[in-house]
Amino acid sequence: MRLWSSAVPILLSLASFGPPGAALAADEERQAFAACIASLSDRARGEGISEQTLAATLARAQYLQRIIDADRRQPEFTDSFARYLGLRITDTQVERGRALADTHGPLLARISREHGVPAQILLALWAVETSFGRFFGEIPTFDALATLACDQRRSAFFAGELMAALRLVERGHVAPEDMLGSWAGAMGHVQFMPSVYLRHAIDGDGDGRADLWNSVPDALASAANFLAALGWQPGWRWGREVQLPAEFDYTLAGRGQRRPLAEWQQLGLRNAGGGPLPVADATASLLVPSGHQGPAFLVYDNFHVLMRWNRSEFFALTVGLLADRIGGAPPLVTPPPADTLRLSRMQVTALQQALNDAGFDAGSPDGIMGPATRGAIREFQHARGQIADGFPNAAVLAALGIEASP
Repeated sequence: MRLWSSAVPILLSLASFGPPGAALAADEERQAFAACIASLSDRARGEGISEQTLAATLARAQYLQRIIDADRRQPEFTDSFARYLGLRITDTQVERGRALADTHGPLLARISREHGVPAQILLALWAVETSFGRFFGEIPTFDALATLACDQRRSAFFAGELMAALRLVERGHVAPEDMLGSWAGAMGHVQFMPSVYLRHAIDGDGDGRADLWNSVPDALASAANFLAALGWQPGWRWGREVQLPAEFDYTLAGRGQRRPLAEWQQLGLRNAGGGPLPVADATASLLVPSGHQGPAFLVYDNFHVLMRWNRSEFFALTVGLLADRIGGAPPLVTPPPADTLRLSRMQVTALQQALNDAGFDAGSPDGIMGPATRGAIREFQHARGQIADGFPNAAVLAALGIEASP
């Protein structure tokens, strides 16, 4: 990694960690952002980006506070599973996915044959990312990436994505004025980040270029190409809903605890309809995203591939379940409870700190409910004689002194 000039951390400190309620003076904000852009421009020159490209991109980039605000309230980390799922898997989306499966049948069959990724998975990704191309995002990509590259939380990652976006322009793949997308810099029908666009976007319609905004064939072929590169295993499911036996030991749950299907069968797990699990030489992990009162899922290797697309269990579960519905499967047998608590990132941070203070290692408090935090909750519940499902329910929060409301 290249070292940045000292001006960049100054901006990050001012922008992200000032006293509560304080706003940067306009001139301070402009000066700090300008210093950061100057540092990023020097890095870009060192990586071979021309002055012409810099003049059309970084020189025009603007700092947008709403980008920082969006980063701090990502629904994958703040919504309950019921809300997250309910907003994305609707009867309308399922029906539209099935209609598009018919409309693009020959295209999807060809892409699936070439890359080994089922049509339903591609349609579900398309739906979750942009509602089948209806919402690409309207934020200038260079504004989004420059703002996030000049923010301390994930500056290294977004600076790398900014360099990739500059290379897209430098190589003539896309004009900077056409680069509009999400607050995080993702673009097109399937919301590729610039580095993914560079490595995995392909021509799906035979016109000699990969256009992820205006060509559905390009977008779907590129999505399949990316999933294949991430390790998608043809012929295997992403996972399935399952039933758990009474008095199940929830300490066995968690993405990091993989067991052979035969072992899960011996532990009393059944498929969602109550029948036996399939006989297959495969390992799976058990997820209970809403705790013991909600649905349970066994997830396979392809689930972990979906998580390499977006590192959120909610996202990967939603894509898998929507794909199943588009393919004709019924709704969940056990829907997630709608009245579960929603925690802000500040509340999750406080929860993590409280767990650490109580001797249960939740990792560095970052406001993200990841595997380490769920594991710490599980250990805390087990120590107190509660059902150790790793879910931050009202009893856990009360015991740790964390206030939350439904």
